[in-house]
Amino acid sequence: MNISKKLHENALQFGDKPAYYFLNTQSSYRELDAAVSKFADALTKMGVHKGDHVGLLLGNSPHFVIALYGALRAGATVIPINPIYTPEEIGYILNNGDVKVVVGLDLLIPLFEKMSAALPKVEQVIYCETPKQDDQEPLDITKLSVYPKLKSFTSFVGSGSHLFEAPELQEEDVAIILYTSGTTGKPKGAMLTHKNVFSNAKDTADYLKINETDRVIATLPMFHVFCLTVALNAPLLNGSSVIIVPRFSPGDIFTITKEFQATVFAGVPTMYNFLVQFPDANVEDLKSLRLCISGGASMPVALLKSFEQKFEVAVSEGYGLSEASPVTCFNPLDRPRKPGSIGQSIVNVENKVVNELGEEVPVGEVGELVVRGPNVMKGYYKLPEDSAHAIRDGWLFTGDLARMDEEGYFYIVDRKKDMIIVGGYNVYPREVEEVLYSHPSVVEVAVIGIPDENFGEAVKSFVVTKKEDNVTTEMLVEFCKEHLAKYKVPSSIEFLEELPKNTTGKILRRSLKDKVLNA
Repeated sequence: MNISKKLHENALQFGDKPAYYFLNTQSSYRELDAAVSKFADALTKMGVHKGDHVGLLLGNSPHFVIALYGALRAGATVIPINPIYTPEEIGYILNNGDVKVVVGLDLLIPLFEKMSAALPKVEQVIYCETPKQDDQEPLDITKLSVYPKLKSFTSFVGSGSHLFEAPELQEEDVAIILYTSGTTGKPKGAMLTHKNVFSNAKDTADYLKINETDRVIATLPMFHVFCLTVALNAPLLNGSSVIIVPRFSPGDIFTITKEFQATVFAGVPTMYNFLVQFPDANVEDLKSLRLCISGGASMPVALLKSFEQKFEVAVSEGYGLSEASPVTCFNPLDRPRKPGSIGQSIVNVENKVVNELGEEVPVGEVGELVVRGPNVMKGYYKLPEDSAHAIRDGWLFTGDLARMDEEGYFYIVDRKKDMIIVGGYNVYPREVEEVLYSHPSVVEVAVIGIPDENFGEAVKSFVVTKKEDNVTTEMLVEFCKEHLAKYKVPSSIEFLEELPKNTTGKILRRSLKDKVLNA
């Protein structure tokens, strides 16, 4: 079974039930399935064969859903790419990923024109029309050198047949290649098989009890694995309706939740922070939600409690990574949830904590989190040595430091590479961040290690506070001294208007480190 085949089965079962809502439009399962088949047929006629690579440079839209499921139905491997990456970043992934066909926004056509010579492997570009501003100069694509490679999405889908017969796919065939963020070098392509993608979407949907009565908000970027699995594939596999939101805005989320009576919202901690801080928001704004899901980064306990108290809706925090399709843990819905924990292993997935030798450590001790299950990637694209290092004896080494309690709940302590060593003592940034988040004037915080002549490293905090509060460095340092050992207390605190974030809203510690080192 694969997700595109399952969509076809759901079209037969659910027929006219809405598969997605987008702005002022909607599409039934039957209509979506027909569009997917047309796209797959048109791709095949274009010369895309089983195993060829199709890149998606798209935001949240029906185009993304149709292209994703259509390419998979044709037997192609899909490579989702953030459309706001720099030309250099986009070019690297397209070339390294051996992309044959690109489906992208029409806004990117000038980029393809400029980079045409640098992208010899890209044979065709299917562009998706976007609304034009009144003062925007129209682009005459017929005058471009890449014009012979260009096809509009609408006409392309229209050229295909809904009677397309999909090729036979094996569960170990590569379905999606997700390029990791590359914080320690060039991004690596995690190869996810059809088995990886389908099993994790199904297990996640079942674990969170997502079913045909749910309406799930998809505002996280679809090119990111969190949204891809939790807010798109999982709902469509179990007959839910997906509410596609082009970009996150707290005001829009409140409006959309009420208008569509949404039942599930998935977001990163930063989004929850924006929702809590939104003026005049109250419990009525999210009343229809039965569940909120948090992932992508550790959620500060103080933020989780504030959100739940204000809106009276439970937040289930989970954990995942691209290499695991991504979900490995979630806080259960039918057993006690533990704030600060990423929960327990989901069905069919094993998690454990090991030492440097790969041996499981006693309950409560900190070590590296490793994962095993049908969701673990096949390996990194064209990187056999990195693959062998990441997957050992069937276990995926995550690079995250964690501990497990007596009841099998896991707690992320920090990223292994983010740990700060002060005079030989380990300091986990998250522990310091949790304390600062509990200060009533603090809105956002990020902690990093900086070079120190005496102790090797020192703790530095970047803080965003409420504008109306006159908070000083001395006040926050004294607050930390009340809750932290002396070596964990920040040696310096820098106040910022906002913290740097990626497109999913995850705070970028790497940018802050670069800021310090380049100062």
